[in-house]
Amino acid sequence: MIPVRPTSPSSPPERQSAGPPPTGVSPLTESAARSHMAGVCFKIGPPRLVGVEVEWFVHDDRCPTDPVLPERLHAALDALPLGGPDGTSLPSGARLTLEPGGQVELSSPPADGLVACVAGTRHDLAALRAAFAAQGLRLTGTGTDPLARPRRMVLDHPRYLAMERFFNSAGPWGRIMMTGTASVQVCLDAGDASGPHALDRRWRLAHRLGPVLVAAFANSPLLDGKPTGHRSTRQTVWSRMDPTRTLAPEPDHGDPSEAWTRYVLDAEVLCIRRPDGLPWTAPAGLTFADWLRDGGERPPTLADLDYHRTTLFPPVRPRGHLELRMIDAQPGDGWIVPAALVGALLDDPVAADAALAALEPLECADGPRPPRSDAWRRAATLAVADPELRRAALACFAAADAALGRLPGAERLRTAVAAFAERYPARGRCPADDQLDALRSGTRRTPPEEAAP
Repeated sequence: MIPVRPTSPSSPPERQSAGPPPTGVSPLTESAARSHMAGVCFKIGPPRLVGVEVEWFVHDDRCPTDPVLPERLHAALDALPLGGPDGTSLPSGARLTLEPGGQVELSSPPADGLVACVAGTRHDLAALRAAFAAQGLRLTGTGTDPLARPRRMVLDHPRYLAMERFFNSAGPWGRIMMTGTASVQVCLDAGDASGPHALDRRWRLAHRLGPVLVAAFANSPLLDGKPTGHRSTRQTVWSRMDPTRTLAPEPDHGDPSEAWTRYVLDAEVLCIRRPDGLPWTAPAGLTFADWLRDGGERPPTLADLDYHRTTLFPPVRPRGHLELRMIDAQPGDGWIVPAALVGALLDDPVAADAALAALEPLECADGPRPPRSDAWRRAATLAVADPELRRAALACFAAADAALGRLPGAERLRTAVAAFAERYPARGRCPADDQLDALRSGTRRTPPEEAAP
C-alpha cells in the first residue's frame, strides 16, 4: 500500500517511505528482535481506541469492464479536500493509500470509541466518493472484483514487484490477492494485562470470531465475472497463499506475544530493501530467523524487522493494536456493521462472554490453523447457509445488539446491525447472495451501493 500523500512520522511503517535502511546502522540480534516485538506489537492498557481500514475497487461508470488508468485515479485523488490535523489527510483525519491493483484504501485515525470512529469515517468517505464521482468513477465495495476486466499491477514500487515474484512461485493466488481483492479491517486496542479486557482473552475472541465474520459478511462470490462456488472467494484466495505469513500463529498457552514473536521470526522474508533501483527480491526459503543468524548479503536491522512485519498477513495482525483482516469489503456504508459488531463484542465484557460461548462449537483444537480449518473453509464456501455458522452468527449479533444498547450514542449503529441480521444471517443469506441473484437475473452489471445505515 503506497500513500497518495505524504504521511507523518507517526504513521504505521507500511505507510511511510519504504526506502533502504541507512548505512552504519547496527545489526540486529535475535534477543533484541524478541524484546522489540514484545514491546511494540501489543500495547497494554484499557481498550478505548477504534479504527477501520476500508478498501474499494474503482470502476468507470460508463465502461465498468474497462480498467481505470492510473492517471484518472490520481486526478480524483488530487481533487480531494486535504486538511485534517496535519494538512495531509482528509477532513476527519483519514489517510488514503493505493493498493497494487489500483484499489483505494481509506484508513481512519484512531478514534475515541466506536461512535466517533464511524462518524469521522463516514465524513471522509463522503469527500472521497464525491471526488471520484466528479471524474466519472465509482467506488465498489466487494471482496473480489466481480467484473471480467483485466487485472494488472498499476504500481511499480519495488515492494510490490518483489511481492509479485515471491507469490508467483506458488500459483496465481498472490497476484489475485494483490490486484483483485478488497476488505474491511477493524482495529481495536490490544487490551489489559488481566481482567475482563485481558489481552489473551481478546486475542482468543478475535480469532474465534473469524469464521462468523467471514460467513456473515461474505461478499465475493465472483471472479472474472463468473461464480467461483465460494461465497467469500477472497478468503479462499488468502487461505491458499504462503502459510508462513497467512495462517494464524500457533497457540501459545495464553501468551500472544510469544506466539507472535515466533511467527514473525519463522516467516519467510518477502523482500530485502536495497538502494539505487536494485530489486528487492529475497533468497528463496530465507526466514527472518535465518537472516538474523547468518547475516546474508548484509545483517538485518531493526528497521528490516519492522518492515518484515508489514509483509505478514494473518487473520489477526498485532500492530500495537489488533487488526482483524478477514472481512470482505462491503457495498455502500455496509462497512459500518462489521465495525460495530466487532467493537461491541470485543469491548463489552458481557457480550464477549456470550460470543465466546456461542463460538465454542466451532473450535477444533487438533485441526489446521485458521484460515485453513474446517470452520473457516465452510465460512468461505457456504457462509451462513451452514447451520452451525448461522447459529453462532445469530448469537453474536444478539450479543452485539445488547452491547450497543448499553453504549451511549449508538442507537443508529444498533439499528444498522439489527437490520443486517434480519436481512442476512436470520435468513441464511449473506451479501454474496445479492451478487449471485443479480447475476442470475441480469439486472445490473455492478454490485449495488446501498444507502447508508
